[in-house]
Amino acid sequence: MSAPSTIVMSPELMERAQAEARKRLFSYIGWAALVGLLILSYGGAGIDFGKLWANRDNIATLGWDFIPENAGRFMQRTPWAFYIGEMWETIQIAIWGTVLAVIFAVPFGLMCSSNVAPWWIVQPTRRVMDSLRAINEIVFALLFVVAVGLGPFAGTLALFVHTTGILAKLFSEAVEAIDHRPVEGIRATGASSLEEIVYGVIPQVMPLWVSFALYRFESNVRSAAVLGIVGAGGIGMVLHEELRAFNYPTAAAIMVIIIVAVSLLDMLSARLRKFAS
Repeated sequence: MSAPSTIVMSPELMERAQAEARKRLFSYIGWAALVGLLILSYGGAGIDFGKLWANRDNIATLGWDFIPENAGRFMQRTPWAFYIGEMWETIQIAIWGTVLAVIFAVPFGLMCSSNVAPWWIVQPTRRVMDSLRAINEIVFALLFVVAVGLGPFAGTLALFVHTTGILAKLFSEAVEAIDHRPVEGIRATGASSLEEIVYGVIPQVMPLWVSFALYRFESNVRSAAVLGIVGAGGIGMVLHEELRAFNYPTAAAIMVIIIVAVSLLDMLSARLRKFAS
């Protein structure tokens, strides 16, 4: 009776099998870590879904307060033109905050890229960008309100500073993921470092950069609406005053304007991203 034959795997198949096994192991570890993190943070997050049921009457009453008693009269008396004007101011804040951030994020993003800049430039620049991302726009808005006064300019500066830190991070990650062969080909022609970036790096990352900038603009429109609460201009100031006065139907009308504006900008941004790609 002959001995059973053994299956000999090629080195390539063995390496692939080992890679798959490592991938599954890391996946299991990741899921276990996530579950453990959720359990550990359960108490700190104050999770208590029973409160929703216990306060269901208050929630229902609050929801009904947002509905006007006389819808027709409410529609006639609501200054829609004023609210739309305030929404347009909010969009303008987001536009300028995003554009200024993009202008500064391009050089800072390149300075944060380890395959473009030396480590003694990359590390300090990354730490500065980390600090800009770590501080919320509202905190920056409070600081700029004190520095330049109430109004939309404070909101624009707050969005500009915070968004610069975010986009610099995203831009640098796109640069670090490029194909290095075009850059090496340009370098072989004797091009300078600046020419390598202009002709080898930027053409590869430009579609991603445009997509990141448009995504951040959408987010900045929502953030600009919130910044008005601290006096940084836009429709947020009006919304905050109506909520403080318990004028919930008027606050609901303002929120509808914000939702419609954000939805329209989202559709426009999606078309622009499709065109850019």
